[in-house]
Amino acid sequence: MEPSKTLIYDGSFNGFLTAVFVAFDEKINVADIQKNGQSQNGLFSETETVFTHVDKAKRVWNGIRNKSHNAIANVYFAFLSETEGVELILYTYIQKLMATHNGKQMDYSDGIVLHIDQLAKKVGREKHRMEAFVRFQLTKDDIYFANIEPDFDVLPLISKHFRNRYADQQWLIYDVKRNYGIYYNLDHVEMVSLNLKEIHFNKIHKSDAFVSEEYDYQTLWNDYFKSTGIKSRINPKLHTQHVPKRYWKYLSEKKQAV
Repeated sequence: MEPSKTLIYDGSFNGFLTAVFVAFDEKINVADIQKNGQSQNGLFSETETVFTHVDKAKRVWNGIRNKSHNAIANVYFAFLSETEGVELILYTYIQKLMATHNGKQMDYSDGIVLHIDQLAKKVGREKHRMEAFVRFQLTKDDIYFANIEPDFDVLPLISKHFRNRYADQQWLIYDVKRNYGIYYNLDHVEMVSLNLKEIHFNKIHKSDAFVSEEYDYQTLWNDYFKSTGIKSRINPKLHTQHVPKRYWKYLSEKKQAV
């Protein structure tokens, strides 16, 4: 039996897919797949660093997609969940997928298959929440800026939504939890990293980074939100279920509640 190996990759999705390619191509007995810098040596496995190779990653992507469009979405969404140990679970999932004659025949009574499906659904729900709850503020540089702090790494998933919805203005959505953002410059979306001196919430404390009219708009919106909330119909439990409190500090209509 071949000795087991722990594959080390750069943390990117293409890097992970490259590691999967190498594992299949070299018929490696995979002990684990770990991000560079977070790797822990196993007692009974040696490590191999895998360098990202886009063509190899594409071959794995196409192989999964050809088996099942649903499976490729599950793999990508589950990867973005950042769940500890998700790489090895995904590798096992991909092995099971490739062993099927038809990707639609995946067995949901299998714990691995079910776990990946559940992770993907959680990330999908977070994606939709972010698309609904992002609140932009206009900066003095004429860029609409928003902070988010999602449970999962959903910035790559919400890019298309905002590019289509706000195609005529520059905007930047920044994930303060993961220290990177997506910036639309009226032509394309690119990833950026900022050195934020402060986290800008939609709140009463004013920042010099934003135009003064922005706070007037927030006040108008907040007044509108209060006027449309019929007290006799308010269901706090249901409201919190749909708009969890962890999002409130980024919502201008919630600034009084934070």
